[in-house]
Amino acid sequence: MAESGTLESITEHERILQEIESTDTACVGPTLRSVYDDQPNAHKRFMEKLDARIRNHDREIEKMCNFHHQGFVDAITELLKVRADAEKLMGQVTDTNRRLQDAGREVTAQTEEVIRCRIQQRNMTTTVEKLQLCIPVLEMYSKLKEQLESKRYYAALKTMEQLENIYIPRVSQYRFCQIMAETLPKLREEIKEISMSDLKDFLESIRKHSDKIGETAMRQAQQHRTFISAVQKQASLGCAKPLYSLNGRTTLQHNGLVAGDAAEEEEADDEVLTAQDLVDFSPVYRCLHIYTILGDRETFENYYRKQRKKQARLVLQPQSNMHETVEGYRKYFNQIVGFFVVEDHILHATQGLVTRAFTDELWNMALSKIIAVLRTHSSYCNDPDLVLELKNLIVIFADTLQGYGFSVNRLFDLLFEIRDQYNETLLKKWALVFREIFEQDNYSPIPVENEEEYKSVVSRFPFHDAEIEKQPFPKKLPMSQSVPQIYIQVKEFIYASLKFSESLHRSSTEIDDMLRKSANLLLTRTLSGCLQNLIKKPHIGLTELVQIIINTTHLEQACKYLEDFITNITNVSPETIHTTRLYGLSTFKDARHAAEGEIYTKLNQKIDEFIQLADYEWGMAESDGRASGYLMDLINFLRSTFQVFTHLPGKVAQTACMSACKHLATSLMQMLLDTELKQISMGAIQQFNLDVIQCELFASSEPVPGFQGDTLQLAFIDLRQLLDLFMVWDWSTYLADYGQPTSKYLRVNPSTALALLEKMKDTSKKNNIFSQFRKNDRDKQKLIETVVKQLRSLVNGMSQHS
Repeated sequence: MAESGTLESITEHERILQEIESTDTACVGPTLRSVYDDQPNAHKRFMEKLDARIRNHDREIEKMCNFHHQGFVDAITELLKVRADAEKLMGQVTDTNRRLQDAGREVTAQTEEVIRCRIQQRNMTTTVEKLQLCIPVLEMYSKLKEQLESKRYYAALKTMEQLENIYIPRVSQYRFCQIMAETLPKLREEIKEISMSDLKDFLESIRKHSDKIGETAMRQAQQHRTFISAVQKQASLGCAKPLYSLNGRTTLQHNGLVAGDAAEEEEADDEVLTAQDLVDFSPVYRCLHIYTILGDRETFENYYRKQRKKQARLVLQPQSNMHETVEGYRKYFNQIVGFFVVEDHILHATQGLVTRAFTDELWNMALSKIIAVLRTHSSYCNDPDLVLELKNLIVIFADTLQGYGFSVNRLFDLLFEIRDQYNETLLKKWALVFREIFEQDNYSPIPVENEEEYKSVVSRFPFHDAEIEKQPFPKKLPMSQSVPQIYIQVKEFIYASLKFSESLHRSSTEIDDMLRKSANLLLTRTLSGCLQNLIKKPHIGLTELVQIIINTTHLEQACKYLEDFITNITNVSPETIHTTRLYGLSTFKDARHAAEGEIYTKLNQKIDEFIQLADYEWGMAESDGRASGYLMDLINFLRSTFQVFTHLPGKVAQTACMSACKHLATSLMQMLLDTELKQISMGAIQQFNLDVIQCELFASSEPVPGFQGDTLQLAFIDLRQLLDLFMVWDWSTYLADYGQPTSKYLRVNPSTALALLEKMKDTSKKNNIFSQFRKNDRDKQKLIETVVKQLRSLVNGMSQHS
């Protein structure tokens, strides 16, 4: 075992020595350390082994030296021989080097100069290259400054975009580029502020120019409408030829005349202006493009629409005195039209800044406000001419905006409301006209001296009477001067009403219906009211009332001519199922009936005036033997009055005569039965009887033709029977036949007879009127008392029966 351990240690030592020999000296440490890690006494054995190896190597070195010693000696000998030649060569090399150094010193200097020039050239080339990159940036920045100074902001933004995206990135390492890059956002903000300021100036500018823009647009719309109406009028004549001029305008030639010449003459030198001719829209376009480029278009759109809504509200606010003149309305309409013309231009010139929905919303808001304003202010207008001008302005206003695509139906609906108001103002105006005509009328037949005057009247009023035409001149027409004047004024009213109906885009049937309704209002309300007021006036006497009845009769007959007049204007057949008829017949009939009633009333009033002049001596012993003077005057007045009634319709005259006689009989009866009258003598009864006889004679003289038999005398039958009863003193017959249809005193009421008899009874007691009866026959007084008692019983019986 000891021998095997020794062999292993020897082998290990051999390996370590091989590693030491083959390993770099710096790495020997770990190998040597392993020597000390082995078995005890391994170090000694290793040292022994190492010494043995060293001795071995020494022997090898000695052998090798011995082997090469002769060669080394020979080499040294050779070197000694070469030494002299080497020194000689060294001298030659040194000399050559010196000469070469001297010769190369100049070349070196030139080479250094060349190198320095090459470096400069390279630097210059680099600088040029860098400058070629920087110069476009500087040029673009200079261009940007010029664009900003010349206010070409849209181009400036494009330049900024190129600088940021193309030029500055190429030279971003330079400080000036960094400064530029930092400056560009500030410039953008400045451009936004400047463009917004320009937009505000633009908005203020169009606020000021809206009036002129609207005036121009409305004038062009009016000229277009005038031209179209002229074309239609010429076309309706059937002899118009269309001509096409070189500038694209179409005119009509008729007998060598060109329709619209007047308008062309007025504007021969005037150029047709548009909104863009009056207002510079570039700030809007510029601001829109700027905000679009900056990615803030929505903000701009919202701001613009908000500001325009505010301006719309300002435009829609009218002046407080706008209703006083047509210029106030015209200015109001001009501003609104100008506003929406601008919006329409913006709508079509830009893409999306305003939309059709936005303009429609604005228009609907404005339309509601406009209608409310017009409805309020037009209500203050009392002048029909101003209302008519307002209507024409509204039509032009509506046509103008309709040409720009806005809905205007509600405006035409408003015109129908204003038309009613226009009719009201016309009615008020014509009421004054009618009153003036009635005040200036002399209420006497129209005298015509010759054929020319007759034709003049007939040309103004449709009057035809064969009998009057046969009469020689001079002659009189039955109506008074007011009749043709009224007829002419009714036609003028229809014309005035027609003026409002024009250009309302309505059919002929609708216009015809409007004209007829307006005419009906004039006849049934205005003219009827004026006639009623005229008839009620206290200064209108019986003669005037008679003439008024005659006038209304002729006006009633002229109504059919007024219908024909309207038909000729509208070309609508009166047989159309929806055609409204004129109510003039009923109007004039009502007026005539009112005049007739007023005649009856005034006749009665006149009779009352005469009755008030009666001065009976109720206690007279005997009558004067002749009728009272007041009554004869009254009868003469009635005769003369009824002669004036010859031109009245027969029934009117007869009714008036009958009414007068009845009123006279009633008044005389009331005079007898007056409660304040306490005593009546037989002489007064006789005198009263004479007056009644005159009344009966008047009734029987047929003051008005047409009464049958004694119809008129029946008005006095109550008085006659009462007076006969007292004159004849036929009480036995009266009492015996009372209540019988064949009674002689059928119309005598017991209460009436009793009242009168008591008045006579009191007289007999105080004045001794019946003294002769008491002397001759005292039973007479008893008879009176008996009659009184019987009459009282009859009266009581009647009251109980009732």
